[in-house]
Amino acid sequence: MKLGVFVYRLYRALTYGVSPLIHLHIRWRRLRGLEHFSRWPERFGHPSAVRPPGSLIWFHAVSLGEGMAAIPVIRHCNEVKSDLTILMTTTTVSAFEVIKNQLPVGVLHQFAPLDTPLAIDRFLGHWKPNAIIIMENELWPNLIMAASGLLIPLGLLNARMSTKSFKRWSSPLLLPLVSLLLSKFSLIAPLSTLQGIRFQLLHAPPFVINYSGDLKYVVNKFHVSSGTSESIRDLKVELAEMKVWIASSLHRGEEEVILGVHNMLLESHPDSVVIIVPRHPHHGQQIAHKLRKDGQSVALRSQNEKLTPRKTNIYVVDTLGELRELYSVAPIAVIGGSFIPGLTGHNLSEAAAAGCAVITGCHVGHFSHMVKAMQQANPLSVTQVSTKLELKEAVDLLLSNPEILETHQRASKDVYESLSSCIITNIWKLLNLHIFRGKSRNHIECK
Repeated sequence: MKLGVFVYRLYRALTYGVSPLIHLHIRWRRLRGLEHFSRWPERFGHPSAVRPPGSLIWFHAVSLGEGMAAIPVIRHCNEVKSDLTILMTTTTVSAFEVIKNQLPVGVLHQFAPLDTPLAIDRFLGHWKPNAIIIMENELWPNLIMAASGLLIPLGLLNARMSTKSFKRWSSPLLLPLVSLLLSKFSLIAPLSTLQGIRFQLLHAPPFVINYSGDLKYVVNKFHVSSGTSESIRDLKVELAEMKVWIASSLHRGEEEVILGVHNMLLESHPDSVVIIVPRHPHHGQQIAHKLRKDGQSVALRSQNEKLTPRKTNIYVVDTLGELRELYSVAPIAVIGGSFIPGLTGHNLSEAAAAGCAVITGCHVGHFSHMVKAMQQANPLSVTQVSTKLELKEAVDLLLSNPEILETHQRASKDVYESLSSCIITNIWKLLNLHIFRGKSRNHIECK
């Protein structure tokens, strides 16, 4: 532990010393549109809102996936203890643009402070949280140590540690530091048994590790929707007479796999259409530009371009926040982030919740537990492929056989309903036991 404290002091000194450079970097990111244009000072702990009186719980998530996983817990907390103030922080602007429409009325949002001593101290000094709930894998030393020094209970929900991160934290220099950081948590709720083992190997206290289920299963149950948009209804009408499949959350390079499969499928299914949804809208625009340059007909969603039967068979989505609605358009969903080595997969449960037949590649990383759990419940709920040819054969089978397609759709939907039950109840019991009723000066009574 002494070595851990020494390494932390080195880290603190380093982050203090480079703070001026980090400030310049954030200003540069702001000019490039990567930070909020007017609210970027929040990244240095400068608040843009007044702290209300009474108890306050701070939920922190980095990007969209972690933020959406936190929403169900925030909603439940807001319903159970309406007298509590809830503050949510995110890091990325894209996450904020989507999540702001999902937060309950009264929940405050700020951009997360950088892990520098001044920013963290300024943030904690203003907001004075009674508890801090961190999503997934945000082990920032200055934040954790400062919170611990102020006797603020810390919880880590949907806790995960990628293989790469685990190896890095296991190094002789960083293991004492991560051991120190994990000792400050009152609750660590890993998203799988494997993840729980990894946290134990990093010397997290066994009594704070409690499995409750993966919160990503319940995102759809708490998703706020204003109903199917008119443009989605129009799209359904356009696609009514076509065979449709969607390839979502694609990383750069994966579109080549999808388009290659689509070209093969057109030989046997000339009336098929693929909906391509990259992770980032700008990537979608690049895909459409390249395809048009190659002489192909493409419809781009942001331009409200229409699909022409027998001519336009590629629909590229370059917008944010519409994936759940788009899953309702296609009966077959191919989940990206899984077809190139080094990638770690994406959430399959969103497509399953929509009743899609789900297909994924083999590079699923920390989503391997989700693939395994769904396949154990029903092997037809998820089809996992290893090659482009296997992907083509899997999609071809579903497009060619309506009865088989319906069986796969029903399997994924039923498995989703089964796996998503009781997770919020389990999480809340753990928070109530380990965080809100924990012995600290920030005692919160939640029932």
